[in-house]
Amino acid sequence: MSEYTHLLLAFVAGGFLSVIAQLLIDLTNLTPARILVAYVCSGVLIYGVGAYDPLFEIFGAGVSTPLIGFGASIGRGVREAVEKEGLLGAFSGGLSATATGITVALVSGLVFSLFTKGKAKRL
Repeated sequence: MSEYTHLLLAFVAGGFLSVIAQLLIDLTNLTPARILVAYVCSGVLIYGVGAYDPLFEIFGAGVSTPLIGFGASIGRGVREAVEKEGLLGAFSGGLSATATGITVALVSGLVFSLFTKGKAKRL
């Protein structure tokens, strides 16, 4: 498969996942936070049943960049930790596997908050 085909497939997959999320926001009463959690949980589930790696081979960044890829990283970390440490690894594996991403998100949020002024959201 050519490089351009991989780029097109990644674009289509990422766009499809974004369209699904937008439809859920527009057509249901689900909040964006619940949709994000659903995407992460679906990534764990997709990895758990063994379907994530074949999807990644086909769609690349289209499935690894969105929150589904983060969920798959959690699933991968849990599986590896359980293999090494037993059942106790189920509690630590997901966090240790995603610690870098979580740290980057926290530090980015902190830096952003230092340079912007927040507003209270009125309901």
